[in-house]
Amino acid sequence: MSRPSAQASPEPALTDFLTAHQLAGPGETARWTPLAGGVSSDLWRVDLPGRSLCVKRALAKLKVAADWQAPVSRNAYEWAWMRFASRHRPDSVPELLAHDPEAGLFAMAFLPPEHYPVWKTRLLDGEVRVATAAAVGELLGTLHSASAGDAALAAEFATDDNFHALRIEPYLLATAAAHPGLSDILRGLADRTATTHLALVHGDVSPKNILVGPSGPVLLDAECAWYGDPAFDLAFCVNHLLLKSLVVPGSRADLLRSARVLAEEYVRCVDWEPRPALEARAASLLPALLLARVDGKSPVEYLTDDRHRLFVRTVAAALLRAPAPTTADVLDAWATALVASTEPGSGRPD
Repeated sequence: MSRPSAQASPEPALTDFLTAHQLAGPGETARWTPLAGGVSSDLWRVDLPGRSLCVKRALAKLKVAADWQAPVSRNAYEWAWMRFASRHRPDSVPELLAHDPEAGLFAMAFLPPEHYPVWKTRLLDGEVRVATAAAVGELLGTLHSASAGDAALAAEFATDDNFHALRIEPYLLATAAAHPGLSDILRGLADRTATTHLALVHGDVSPKNILVGPSGPVLLDAECAWYGDPAFDLAFCVNHLLLKSLVVPGSRADLLRSARVLAEEYVRCVDWEPRPALEARAASLLPALLLARVDGKSPVEYLTDDRHRLFVRTVAAALLRAPAPTTADVLDAWATALVASTEPGSGRPD
């Protein structure tokens, strides 16, 4: 989990939460340290005598420059998603300790960064292991398969309003407003995604929310959990690997290979619908999400070079206007554009 910043004084409600759920005994001293990294919740490492845990609380207004409001009820859906994942792949989430839905709080085990490094940090440091991407793709596909066609889960995670506030509006619709020439296409993707209900979606499968654990990937931050379009999760994660290929040129080949292998391992698990149908939806969503991380409400912080942002806009716009049938075809188009952009006089992105 993220490295801590300076210690903070907790609110009484937080200390009361620990004692009410018997996570801290009477008179025990708890050291609360904010953890960095997220924009949608407060997260603390809590050190108690001989043990540590994490406490998470959802925020009504997200910590981004744009005005981005979201229901705090998503904390309960994140807890429920993690319970689902723990039933099917116990090592894929931290151990769950306690939940207070009224306060929008839950506690889980603290996973030390020396044993559970953040995948994003490794990727940006150039430590790219294709096997990790393969494991992420397999885990994601397995969880989608386990949830597909489950009427009880569909009812429990009928979180369309949350998903609209957290993903459809800030990513697809905000980007449509920023690109009038692509607005109809992006709004069409938003409508299709919002009305597709096939499996339990995590909604934020980003390398910043994935720990590289000794027994495989560990998924965090399922605040966007929604029974909807599983293609969204696949496109969302592959999107991040492509963007990082712009800013880590020394590991570009491994990042592109990681994106390809992640998608391949994921697709092997697709047994709830025809694979070409899911592939087509993921392939059309992928350029929309690429563009959203430049011109939506949550731009990635590491694309600071105007040449990189222009590259994303150019490639994404072309793919939105002429959709590719598979994720592999999107990756081919991205790789071809990268090669062309590094030729003399092209205005290299790296």
